[in-house]
Amino acid sequence: MQFSHPCLSALLAKLFQLIICSSYIPEGFRYNYIVPIPKPRECYSKSLTCDDFRGIAISPMLSKVFEHCILDCYGSFFDTADNQFGFKKGLGCNFAVRVVRNIVDNFTKGDSTSNLFAIDLSKAFDKVNHHALYLKLMKRLIPNELLDILECWLSRCYIRVSNGMTHRRFCLLLISESDKALLCPRFFSQYIWTILLDLLF
Repeated sequence: MQFSHPCLSALLAKLFQLIICSSYIPEGFRYNYIVPIPKPRECYSKSLTCDDFRGIAISPMLSKVFEHCILDCYGSFFDTADNQFGFKKGLGCNFAVRVVRNIVDNFTKGDSTSNLFAIDLSKAFDKVNHHALYLKLMKRLIPNELLDILECWLSRCYIRVSNGMTHRRFCLLLISESDKALLCPRFFSQYIWTILLDLLF
């Protein structure tokens, strides 16, 4: 796309405006495929199972460009607190560990004890209830047109497995949100952050 004709930008802008006005996602944006990548050999079980592979989902290029446009226009609605380090550029686990360590050190210096607990959220991202997610986004006063687009987009996503040689037929996803590499991590951050706020307050 970087080396395409300059008129492509104008055509894509018109297409994306039509998507927002109609709140309808083209069928081609809904189809993805998964490439199974073997995990390191030390992770293999005696007999190979699905757990011995990591699935990498590939989305259509135009849908990824559209995701970038959504973030440019509506990115402020996906902001989270400074103490949330997940899915943020330039931040990661090291920052979270440092903050926790400083908090624990402050408590222990005053001869107090600290109790910590951890939650394993592996694969939790794929099991987020869509309707609960919409309610969380509505609390952030997300524009109705964007909410309609997201509901249309996530309601019917299709995916198939490809190993480079053979392709399975497309199947409808009932739970997973497919691979929206840019938007889904921010949805998950909003979902988890609002749940924590509900628990605390």
